[in-house]
Amino acid sequence: MTVWEAIAVVIAGVFAGGINTVVGSGTLVTFPVLLAVGYPPVVANVSNSLGLVPGSLSGAWGYREELKGQKSRIARLLPASILGGIVGAILLVTLPDKAFTAIVPVLIVIALVLVVIQPWLNRKLAHRRSHNDGGVLLWIGVFAAGIYGGYFGAAQGVLVMGLMGVLVAEHLQRLNAVKNLLTAFVNLVAGVMFIFIADVAWLAVALLAAGSVVGGQIGAKIGRKLPPAVLRGVIVVVGVAAIVQLLMK
Repeated sequence: MTVWEAIAVVIAGVFAGGINTVVGSGTLVTFPVLLAVGYPPVVANVSNSLGLVPGSLSGAWGYREELKGQKSRIARLLPASILGGIVGAILLVTLPDKAFTAIVPVLIVIALVLVVIQPWLNRKLAHRRSHNDGGVLLWIGVFAAGIYGGYFGAAQGVLVMGLMGVLVAEHLQRLNAVKNLLTAFVNLVAGVMFIFIADVAWLAVALLAAGSVVGGQIGAKIGRKLPPAVLRGVIVVVGVAAIVQLLMK
C-alpha cells in the first residue's frame, strides 16, 4: 500500500465512522476503497469489519446520553445481535469465495435501496410505531440483521432502525443510540472471530480504526445536522463502484 492509498483508507474510515453513527452504511464507503487498493473481496470484508469496530464503539459512546434509561431494551436485544453476528461470520468464512463475490453485489443493491428510501421509510415509520417494545418479532429481526451484519454489514444500521421504528414507540434519536450499540457489537464479535478463522489485512484494519474513531465522534456530535441527502448520494456512488469492482474481478 502506498502512502496515498493509506491516506485514502484513513479518510474512508473517518467518513464511514460518521456515516455509521448517523445513517448506518459506512461499509459502502470503506469496502470499495479496500478493493481499489488491491485487497481480495473476502479479505477486504473481514478487515473492514474489524477496522470499523472502534468507530462503532466511538459512535455509541458519543450517543451515551440517549442510551440512558434503555438498559432493559439493550439487555434484551444485545444477545440477538451477538448471536446473529457469530452466525454471519461463520457463513462468511465457510461459504466459498465465489459465493461471497456473487452474493455481495446483491446485498449492496439491497443496501443502496434501503439508503435511498430511508427518508420515505422514516416518514412512514413515524405513523406506524406500536405502543410496545417490539416483542419476539423485534428480537428475531435484530438477530437476522446481525447475521447480515456479520456476513457483510452495509446498511445493517438502516435495517435495525427500520425494525425498531416500526415496532417500538420511542424517539428516533434514542433508537439510533441503541442501533449504534447493537451494530458495534455485531462488528465486534464478528471481528474477534475473524482474527482466529480468517485472513486479516492488519495494516488496513489499523488505518480504518484510526479514521473511524474520529468519524464516530464527528457523527455523534453533528447528528441530524449532517445533510443526509448528500450522504446518501455519496453512498450510492461508492456502492455502485463496489459492484463494478466485484463484477470485474
